[in-house]
Amino acid sequence: MNHGCTQITSGSLAEGLALPESDIDTMYVINKLELIQNVRNINHPINRDILVMETDIDHPGFTRIRLVAQSDRNSFFRVLCDGCPPNTWYGNLYISVNHILDFYLQFYERDERVCIHGPCISNLSKTVDNTYCIRSKHLPHNALQWTVRHRRQWPPNFTIDRIKNYGCLLVPIGPKTISDSYLWRFSFSVAEKILVHSFNFIQLLCYGLLKLTFKRIVNTDNGVKDLVCSYFLKTALFWVSEEVDIDTFQLLKLSYCFSLCFDKLISWVKICYCPNYFIPGHNMFLGTINESNNKTLLHVLESIKHGGIDGLLMNLFPPDNEITQRESSFFMLDCLFYKIANKIPVPKDISGCHKCLSFTESLLMSESSTFITDVCKYNYAKISQIVAQLLPPPKSISKTYNIPARYHRLLQNGIKTDAVSGWLLYASFYYVTGQFSVTLRLTDYVLSRCSPDMLFKDFDYDCEKHTNCYRQNVHSTMTLNDRMKIATVSNVRYIKHSSLIPLELKLEVEDAEIHIPPNVMSHCLRYICFHHLGDILNRQQALRDLYLIVVDNCSITGSHISISLTILGVCYEISGDKDRAYQCYGEALQRNKLLSSLSAEKRISKLDGNLYET
Repeated sequence: MNHGCTQITSGSLAEGLALPESDIDTMYVINKLELIQNVRNINHPINRDILVMETDIDHPGFTRIRLVAQSDRNSFFRVLCDGCPPNTWYGNLYISVNHILDFYLQFYERDERVCIHGPCISNLSKTVDNTYCIRSKHLPHNALQWTVRHRRQWPPNFTIDRIKNYGCLLVPIGPKTISDSYLWRFSFSVAEKILVHSFNFIQLLCYGLLKLTFKRIVNTDNGVKDLVCSYFLKTALFWVSEEVDIDTFQLLKLSYCFSLCFDKLISWVKICYCPNYFIPGHNMFLGTINESNNKTLLHVLESIKHGGIDGLLMNLFPPDNEITQRESSFFMLDCLFYKIANKIPVPKDISGCHKCLSFTESLLMSESSTFITDVCKYNYAKISQIVAQLLPPPKSISKTYNIPARYHRLLQNGIKTDAVSGWLLYASFYYVTGQFSVTLRLTDYVLSRCSPDMLFKDFDYDCEKHTNCYRQNVHSTMTLNDRMKIATVSNVRYIKHSSLIPLELKLEVEDAEIHIPPNVMSHCLRYICFHHLGDILNRQQALRDLYLIVVDNCSITGSHISISLTILGVCYEISGDKDRAYQCYGEALQRNKLLSSLSAEKRISKLDGNLYET
């Protein structure tokens, strides 16, 4: 659900330390906003809304964001304030964090299982966090000292340069100690990911041990679990890493390194001050740890310290621990894979895709791990789906029935990502080549697999219903690929200018790729097939089925409902029912107002007679 944003993974999964129960953290950078340091740097013409930061002296980890220039053509704030009374969405041109959160929350309105969690829109179990943020290409002035301050060998200079060149993010949340909806917090999540990726193996082990200590010991104490978070432990590791020689982080000294970090945290708790790694003047304990509660936390931390490494390991990994046994099962490994599978970027040009395919083939030949081999096969199939859509449009083969070998090979590879998405691309191929009866048979198969006991890969990992459903359909003797093809379904992805998209939906991929729920695409293909075959009765039934799926199926949420409504409108328009088509396009726009190039807007203009001849 990116709504015209650039997606950035963050948190433990993105850092490469996927521990059990790790959250799925995703940050979405709003593309239609540009943050500059000086108003004199404004370039014309203005293609994006221009903002400047005004750092708050009293709250060094926060800033106000002021709107200084607005795009005439694609203004984000024109959409943001649509329907709002004048000047209620920003005060004196300072952008409110509350209105940003409320604006993005509306795109989850059909999903009742979300809530505001800090600066994030999260599921109710707080295991999936989506944060909408603004990027500054420059570090704030009070963070520039970090780039030049005295340190030993870590982090290396090239890592510092990467962080300085990227800048930082601003997330919509203010200080806990005051009520000010115009203060935004600096987020260095990208910088922290770069830093963790620069860790040596022992630093990474130490980081994992610290996180496990927090999850398994500190966070289980009801008296202190709301006082401390794993971010404080990571901050301690950052400070220790730059204060000691990097040679300190050796395997034989792991216990010592852990104790250095733990002592650092204890010293901060004693004085109720945790200095932000990039902006030391920002006390991250404010609003959480103070002199009225730090004694309780100190007692817990010091008891862990006094237990020594043996006591720590005993608490972390008790013998015959039922939780440890469960988390070591194949199911936990599958969950980890599903968490990160859709976060892995895929090249969008055919040359880059072929390089990835070649690299994956070399891994398949050298890798001995069955699980990693299956992960490679999944990525090979995923890239094959993209390459098939980058090829020139397939010519009609209705007379010869010979499938071009290249398409055939790629589409065969593409069916291995899950139970349905690859088959839907195959069905689309047969449709654009005029073989409607084959398309209908394939959509019958896809719909038979879209049963309630199948699992979407972006399921809620804390939902017992979902996890039990998956467990019942698979077992550990299967390969990961078999489990994916038997028990999971995914949306079908049509890339920008896809050669496999039906002609009736070309407008939907004119400006961007789209992801369509498999049952929606199946009924759409059935409708347009019956339309070409002149089968009026079945065409009406297919349209009715599509309507029920889109309107009544609560499993279609967020951005997927917008594209589903657009597709329903296209089918109504083909049938000659322009009123219903207009209604569908209008609702699709309301569901997804951010994308000014949304095809529904163009289709409304076409129906109005403003863009095309009717």
